Amino acid sequence: MEKPKFKTVQEVVAAGEGLPDRYLQAPIGDDNGIPLNASIPEMDIPAIDLSLLLSASEDGREELSKLHSALSTWGVVQLLNHGITEAFLDKIYKLTKEFFALPTEEKQKCAREIGSIQGYGNDMILWDDQVLDWIDRLYITTYPEDQIQLKFWPQVPLGFRETLHEYTMKQHLVIEQFLKAMARSLELEENCFLDMCGENATMDTRFNMYPPCPRPDKVIGVKPHADKSAFTLLLPDKNVEGLQFLKDGKWYKAPIVSADTILINVGDQMEIMSNGIYKSPVHRVVTNREKERISVATFFIPGADKEIQPVNGLVSKARPRLYKPVKNYVKLLNNYYLQGLRPIAASLI
Repeated sequence: MEKPKFKTVQEVVAAGEGLPDRYLQAPIGDDNGIPLNASIPEMDIPAIDLSLLLSASEDGREELSKLHSALSTWGVVQLLNHGITEAFLDKIYKLTKEFFALPTEEKQKCAREIGSIQGYGNDMILWDDQVLDWIDRLYITTYPEDQIQLKFWPQVPLGFRETLHEYTMKQHLVIEQFLKAMARSLELEENCFLDMCGENATMDTRFNMYPPCPRPDKVIGVKPHADKSAFTLLLPDKNVEGLQFLKDGKWYKAPIVSADTILINVGDQMEIMSNGIYKSPVHRVVTNREKERISVATFFIPGADKEIQPVNGLVSKARPRLYKPVKNYVKLLNNYYLQGLRPIAASLI
């Protein structure tokens, strides 16, 4: 049973009541005792040209090889030439910024309800001493249309709903192309991942606001986790760092990407479908003392009615099946995530 919701972070900051203990991480930093705001190296992830990935040319084969290497080591790529213009991506960012700048009473018109993940406000608060993340968010199911709940879609700023719908349709094309490219990079039939995700696959978009934080060494924006999705499309802040990925026990910061770039990371359900070849990376968001940070993430989630399991072409004597079949993976997520555990571990054979 979810506990009553707390003030949003923006409300805490506006009230000038200092830093509530509920946000203080313990222990601070990571397993090596490194503070959250410590300097760390930047990850080296390639820029992948989506227009080349489905080409039969030599350049296309080279791009598929780059994709395979990046997803099997980092689980993250920068995606270029995806068909969504820089001007349109900038419009999404600006509307997000405008929404979070609205008066509290306007934002509360699409407030998250107790027990629901959709809407504006905090993440779900499931127990009394749960440490809170330094984030306000608006979480909306955007696809398919029969799962949309318009009461959570802001009517202000003007054009938000129409732009989000257009963005969803544009992303859906990218998702289909990227799923085919991932299959081709593994020398599989190109529709195999699409088919396993099914016709009831969903898209959820999460608009994130991280206000400036007085103690970035002790407060985290989003606690370490891996995504529940097949994969996630992210518009990171183009000016403020914060996103970090864990690799071989060490944290690396994601690069600031160019304005026409989408960051894509593998989710748990693709790690299962790829029989562990493509990695679902653990990641977190750290806070910034001086600057707010905004990002927009879209999760592509296989249908809850579909059985997700390693694709047959990736199971052999040399590489045995690593994961059991799983249905409705998202249901596993919340309790595991809030305990700092990975639900994918429950799927291991």
